This record gives sequence, C-alpha cells and structure tokens, in this order.
Amino acid sequence: MSRAFGIVNFAGNNIQGNPMQAYRPTGAISFLGRYRVIDFPISNMSNSGIDSIQVYIRRKPRSLVEHLGTGRHYNINSKRGNLNLLFCENGDENSIYSTDLAAYVENLDAIEEMSEEYVVIVPSYMVYTADYEEFLQNHIESGADITLMYQNVDNAKDHFLNCQVLNLNKQKGVLSLEPNHGNVKNRNIFMDTYVMKKEIFLDLIDKGRELSSVYTLADALNESCGEMDIRGVSHRGYFAAMTDLKSYFDANEELLDRRKARELFHEEWTVYTRTNDSCPTQYFEGSNVKSSVISNGCLIEGMVENSIIGRGCEIRKGAVVRNCVVNADVVIGKDVHVENMVIDKHAKLIHSNQIIAEPEKPGYIRRGDKL
Repeated sequence: MSRAFGIVNFAGNNIQGNPMQAYRPTGAISFLGRYRVIDFPISNMSNSGIDSIQVYIRRKPRSLVEHLGTGRHYNINSKRGNLNLLFCENGDENSIYSTDLAAYVENLDAIEEMSEEYVVIVPSYMVYTADYEEFLQNHIESGADITLMYQNVDNAKDHFLNCQVLNLNKQKGVLSLEPNHGNVKNRNIFMDTYVMKKEIFLDLIDKGRELSSVYTLADALNESCGEMDIRGVSHRGYFAAMTDLKSYFDANEELLDRRKARELFHEEWTVYTRTNDSCPTQYFEGSNVKSSVISNGCLIEGMVENSIIGRGCEIRKGAVVRNCVVNADVVIGKDVHVENMVIDKHAKLIHSNQIIAEPEKPGYIRRGDKL
C-alpha cells in the first residue's frame, strides 16, 4: 500500500499507570511471553502493505531500539521500505510539553520528505488486528477529511479509563472527543488510529502548535470537528489498551481463552516479532501445567496454572504459579507460591514462601528484584 506511510506514536501523558514503564516505553513491554506490544501495530502495517514506517520514541529508548533493530523481522520490503526511529527531546519525558504534536514539530522534515499521499497513525500501547488498506480505502471512498477508528464497548465504566471517546452523529460523523470518565457503560473508544492526507496532517500540526504548546494531535483534531469532515469507522474483533497495570494483566490473562485468542490471531495475518534461538521448554517429572502459555527456553518443575511465562524462566520443584504474568528470565524458587502477580524480567523469588495479591488488584514485582 504505497499510497500511505505509517506513524507509530508513543503513549502520551495520560498513559502513566503501569510501573513497568519505569524501565521501558509501553511499546517495549512484553506481551503474551513472546511478543512486545509494539509488534501488533507494526505487523498490521506490514500486512497491509505499508513499507515506510516512522516510530516515535520519547523515553528510555534502549529496549525498544534493540527490539526494533532494522525492522527486517517485520517483513518490510527491503528495497523500497524502511523503519525509521524518531525521537522527541522536547522537555522532560513526562513533561506536559512532551506531546506527540511536539514530536512531530521536531521531526517535521522527516514527515515532509515522505512521498506518499496519505498517512496512517496508530498507537504503540494498544493491541488489535486491523487491515489498514481497507481502512484507507474506506476513507478515500467516503470523501472525509479525516477518518478515525473506534471500538464500541459495553464496559467503559471500569475499562479504558485513560482513553478518549468519540461522540458521533447518526452518520458516524465525529462531533467531539472527550476523556472516558467511566460514567457511561456503552462508549465508542477512540483507538488512537487516524488516516488522512499528509497535507491535512501537516495543517493539523501547524494548527495545534499555534493553539497551545501542550496540545496533542487529538486536541488539535477536537478543535477541528466543527470545521472539517471527520468520520468514525468501527473496528470489530479483539481490542485492548495497556493504560495501566490492571489492563495489561487483564489483556494477557483473557487471551488464555482460545475464543478470545482467535479474535486476535489469524493464520493469514502474521504477528511478527524479533526471535531468538533457544532450546524448547523442558517439563520435568512432577511438573503440572494447566491453561497457560509457556515460552521457549524454560525449565518447569513445579505447577503453572492460568499464567503466561516468558522466555528462559525457571519454575522449580514445589513452586506454584497461578494467575500470573511472568516476564523473561524469572526464577520462581522451590516451594514458592505466587498468585495474581505481574513479575518483571530477571526477578528471583526464592526466600518468600507466599506472594499473593487480590485478583482485582494484581501485584507487581520489579525488574531484577530478589524476594
């Protein structure tokens, strides 16, 4: 789809509730043991034929840069395509001035140099599958200035609380955007996914910059709802937003349900990621694994139930891991019982016999901690 180039945006100041962000941007956080969150938007672009992709990064870039590399593992056309990493240096990483609009202003030359007529902008903190070729074609046929993707949900009172909501008229024209305050059950959650002509995108950047130094692209767009033809397109299928630790935990856990997983993963729609060469997981005599996703390179001697286990983990004899999201290279020691926890990479749980949190408020063990 050479008619459009892609932009993968960073998580904004409204997405600050996940303690894992202390070590890496949201896009670099492990998902389902095998992937990173950013693999899903880039795979959507690759599968849709978008070969020119800009990834914007504003904080702690090392892990994300290492994972993305040259982008070759995303099946991007090596001759005409490229994965370009762009950085925002406007103020502190959590400054109110450090917005996506500020990042676009800093990298205006890179945007203006793109030869494609259209731009597709997507978030790095949401997980879903979508065909952007179809999204673009729908936009062109509608004659709209800008098209936004949204998901209609019936659990907005206690989910997607840091996301934006689209207020639509009967023709699915966008009247306004507003934060989801959790006061209505059924809402149209904006998926931070846009398509528009490059010229309109550049005009929005200029308008937002003139209006306020703290405006985001969504703010600039909201100011334009009365002046431009902005429409919404409904997305169907699996959709999750990593807005805090609970939403991250829930998104991993619910994909243990095969029905849910089939909504996200399709045989003809590959989710690409960076792989490594490691041996298969070894299951020792006496081990017991139920309803779990186990990555390669693990040593399993104990019990694992309803959990996601990342690469290279050790679950030692007598250990019980239940309802947990365990990142790479974690050691769960002999006879340790851990439940309803998110365990960051390189942690070692050896000396504490029981580490249990409430299902509705999962706990977090920091990266590299020894307990």
